[in-house]
Amino acid sequence: MTESSSSYYEVLRVAVTASEKEIKVAYRRAARKAHPDHGGDAAAFRRVTAAYETLIDPQRRKAYDRSYAAGKGGSGSGDSAAGPHFDAPAAGSHASASVHRPSTPRNTAGDEPFYVPPYDAAAFEATGTVPLIPLSQASQQVHGIPRKRGIFGAEARIQRELRTVQLIARQVLPAIPAARLVNGLQSPADNNHIDHALLSGYRLALVNSMLLPKGAYAWDGQTLNHGGRSIAPPQLAHIVRAMQDIFPELNVTGWTVIHSPDGNLHEPVIDRHRRAAGSSETIQVVNAAGLVRGLKHFLSSGPTPNAVNVSVLARLLRGMH
Repeated sequence: MTESSSSYYEVLRVAVTASEKEIKVAYRRAARKAHPDHGGDAAAFRRVTAAYETLIDPQRRKAYDRSYAAGKGGSGSGDSAAGPHFDAPAAGSHASASVHRPSTPRNTAGDEPFYVPPYDAAAFEATGTVPLIPLSQASQQVHGIPRKRGIFGAEARIQRELRTVQLIARQVLPAIPAARLVNGLQSPADNNHIDHALLSGYRLALVNSMLLPKGAYAWDGQTLNHGGRSIAPPQLAHIVRAMQDIFPELNVTGWTVIHSPDGNLHEPVIDRHRRAAGSSETIQVVNAAGLVRGLKHFLSSGPTPNAVNVSVLARLLRGMH
């Protein structure tokens, strides 16, 4: 990545989770080095100043972080489309060596996680860079909590989202140690929210939840039908498309989990019927047991499921949370 296309965090050499104090300290250090009076470059000093003025202001930083998460967070002094981007494993890399191929049938989903890029203290010191997020944060499997949105029905939303968090934390994360669950995200496509995002290697599952009475429901790709009544699940297809555009190196899918009032993981029953015209194959509507089964298969069958994609995780945490 060229210096002109570096993000403001890279310009100041701070993590995306840096505090106001850390940004001020980093700015003073970078400004002294880049100032023309001290033998620095005027253009570099302007980049340092622009980075500081943006990141030190809470509102400007929030707006910048949204663009950073969308891969458009360059320093503004070059091609505006040349923001940060992150590629799938390069040939010959540690990650590439672990990619599942027909000749190597062993699945690595249950293996000890490794980080891409790695937390290499010597490399950071040699280049003067800092990791995008601290290792202590990258090593956590669960990030954030369901957020109260609006006034009416907030308690019901929180309760069903907590059910989903507990379900994934107890039955999916132990099987895939590298999986990272991020709760309460803002949608990059509109003013809605993504209840949960589950990242493992180069696969990302977006999960929303509903609470419906027990019974048998028919899912046709657009609506749930039960006893002559049609129910539209949360609209996820356009959010999945937006996230796929933001993270082209990932395989992104959407899931709606239907919880039953009594907590039975196998209720309600969701039958897949003939798909309606225009329905999306990227969205799955399942009960709790189906979510566990589906997520395990989706994440573990991807390339290097034991990799923690730090670059993507940082963008999710900083730009959308």
